[in-house]
Order: sequence, then C-alpha cells, then structure tokens
Amino acid sequence: MSRFLPLFPLNIVVFPGEKLNLHIFEPRYRQLILECEANDSTFGIPVYLEKGVGDYGTEIKILGIEKKYLSGEMDIKTKGLGIFKIKEFQRQVPGRLYSGGEVEDLEIIQDEEPLQRVQILELLRQLYSALGIQKLMLNLPDNFKSYDVAHHLGFSTEQEYALLQCLRESERLEIILDHLTKILPVVLETERLKERVKLNGHFKHLPPPNF
Repeated sequence: MSRFLPLFPLNIVVFPGEKLNLHIFEPRYRQLILECEANDSTFGIPVYLEKGVGDYGTEIKILGIEKKYLSGEMDIKTKGLGIFKIKEFQRQVPGRLYSGGEVEDLEIIQDEEPLQRVQILELLRQLYSALGIQKLMLNLPDNFKSYDVAHHLGFSTEQEYALLQCLRESERLEIILDHLTKILPVVLETERLKERVKLNGHFKHLPPPNF
C-alpha cells in the first residue's frame, strides 16, 4: 500500500536510526519543513544521484528546529526512520513549492549472522588503527548494525545507496565484509609505503648482512 510523502531530494544517503543536522535555506524546503513541523508529520529524503532522483530513500522525522534566521533559513535536527521506494514522483506538489510522491514502505529484515559481525569488527580495528582513527571504535557496540558503520567505511554515495536498497541485514553485512576485505590490504600497503618514504633522506643504522 502506498502513501503520500513530501520529498526533499539530497545527494546523501540517510540510514534508518541516523541523526542528521540540516541547514534549510531554499524557500521550497523551508515551506516543507514548516508544514511538517506544524502538522507533526514526516518527510522523505530520496537519494539524488547524477542520473536524477533515485527510487529509494529514508523517511525523516524532525526532532526540532534549533535556530530560525531573519532570512527565513533554519537549522533543524532530524532522525532517519524507515526506508521507502517511490512509486510516483511529483517534481512539484500542486499548490506547494516542494516535491512529493507516492511511496511504498519497505520492511527491513534483521537476519544477520553473528560471525559476520565478528569478522567485520576485526577488520575495522585494523583499518582504523592503520588510519589513526581508532576513536571510531570506542562507541561501537559488539552488536552493532550495518547502518552504524556505513558512513565510516569509505563508501561512495553510490555504494551507500546500494546498501540502502538491501533489505536484509545479512546482505548488508556481507557487502561491508567484502568491501573491507578488498580495501584493507591496499590501505596497509599505502601506510607501509608512507613509512618507507619518510625514511628516505634520514641517516640509517642498518646492520650489514652476515654472509
């Protein structure tokens, strides 16, 4: 069953549960936000790629308007809810400035394998250690979900969008595991190369080989 949802296309992927701060400046989206706030309703952020507005997006709840400017611009805090697929897109809703569309809510299936998460955790520790960003591991629970790490994997917007379209947690974790398995050797080799470059020009104390 489909339903109408105001739409705010952006060149980002918002995952369910993610908190997102936005600065709203265009008149059409100022109108959208003010109407959603007045009606205590939600809106959707479909992913905008090079080819245009994608079919998939995330429903967004406004947590609060943090600041309103004299110009009419505003800063808002939001949170991602569920995932939807656009059935019919309207570039401009009749009588409104913003876009909208008929959307179908999609069910997210939590069917992960514990082993997948264990493997990903180990690869993340190695990756973040090599990059010197170990702090990203501090608040990551052992039972993390794919959405918790999706923005911290070096994915492109297109890759994140592909992940958004996967409705099974096991499939999302498999994509993440495959990605980390491929990039980790490259990152480690790059870091070793950086260290070797740093050594060039320095006095070296090297024991001669014994032969």
